[in-house]
Amino acid sequence: MTAGLELGRVAGPGGQEPAEPGLSLVHEQNKALTVRWHDVDLFRYVYRPWEPQLEAPKPYFHPLRTLSGDLVSLYRPHDHVWHKGISWSLCHVGTENFWGGPTYVRGEGYRQLDNDGTQKHTGFSRLDSGTDQVEVTEELEWVAQAGQLMFTEVRRFSVKAHPDLGAWQLAYSSEMRNTTRDTVAFGSPTTNGREAAGYSGLFWRGPRSFSGGFVVTPDGTGGDEMMGCTAPWLGFVGRHDGAGVGSTVVFSDHPSNYCYPTKWFVRAGMYAVVCPAPFYDTEREMPPGETLSLRYDVLIADDVRDVAGCGRQADRAAATDLLAP
Repeated sequence: MTAGLELGRVAGPGGQEPAEPGLSLVHEQNKALTVRWHDVDLFRYVYRPWEPQLEAPKPYFHPLRTLSGDLVSLYRPHDHVWHKGISWSLCHVGTENFWGGPTYVRGEGYRQLDNDGTQKHTGFSRLDSGTDQVEVTEELEWVAQAGQLMFTEVRRFSVKAHPDLGAWQLAYSSEMRNTTRDTVAFGSPTTNGREAAGYSGLFWRGPRSFSGGFVVTPDGTGGDEMMGCTAPWLGFVGRHDGAGVGSTVVFSDHPSNYCYPTKWFVRAGMYAVVCPAPFYDTEREMPPGETLSLRYDVLIADDVRDVAGCGRQADRAAATDLLAP
C-alpha cells in the first residue's frame, strides 16, 4: 500500500454514517425536529405546520414509533383532518377554537365558525441532545383567527429511552399566560352542552389498525365505556396489520396538575383516541396575566401490556422526572 494514503475507516459500509449509540436529534431548520433511537425515528415534531386555517395550525408529533419502529400515530384522518399524531389541542378557549374544524355551540350543535386559531412557533430557547436524553424548550404565541394575541406559551418536552421496559418516555409540559384584558374560560363540547365529548388537551390519534383495541386503567380493562373515567394514568393497546404484533401507549397525569387525577376522553371502537381532559365537564377560568400550567408523561411501548405492565410504565414515568429544573 502506498505510504500516506491509509486514512482508516470512519464510516459504515459504503461510506454510510454509523448508527448513533442512543438518542439523537435532527433539526430541519424552520420546519421540524426528529428524535432517533439508534436507527429508528421515534417521532417528528413539526413546529411550523403548513395545514390550512380550518385545521387550526399547531405543532404536532407524527409519525410516532416504538423502539422497534412500529407506527402508533395517524395524520389527518379523513373523518377528522385536524387530528395529527399527538398535539396540544384546545377546542374551547373563550370563543376561540385551537382544535380545528367546527365549534360546538350550545343549543345549535356543531357550526363552522371563523374562529380557528393558530399556535405560532416563535423560537427555541433550548435544544439539548445527548445519547441518554433529549430536551427541548419552545416559545409560542396563540393567535385567534381574527389576529388577536391571546396567550404566550412556554412548552417543554424531553425524551428518554427505557430499553429494559421496551419503551420510551415523552415528558410534556405547557405554561400558557393570558395576554388579553379579559378572563378566558377553557372548556370542551361537554361544558357547552354535548354529553361525553369532553375532549380538549394533549390529544393522541392512533392508527386505523388500533380500532377495536382496549383501554387499560389501574382498575382494569375495557373499551368505549371507559369514556369520562377518572384515573392517574390510562393506557391504550392496539394491534398492527401485517406483523401480527401490538403496541401500548400509556398517558400519565402529573400530580402537580390542578385536576389530578384527571378525567379521560377515550374511544376505542370506531377509532383510537386518548386525551387527558382537564376541562372535561368543568370550565377553568384564566384571569388576565395568569398562567395555566399542565404536565403529562407518555410511555410508548412495544408489545401488548396488561394492567400490571401499564402500571410499571406509569411508575417509571413517576420515578423519572425528565422536566426537573
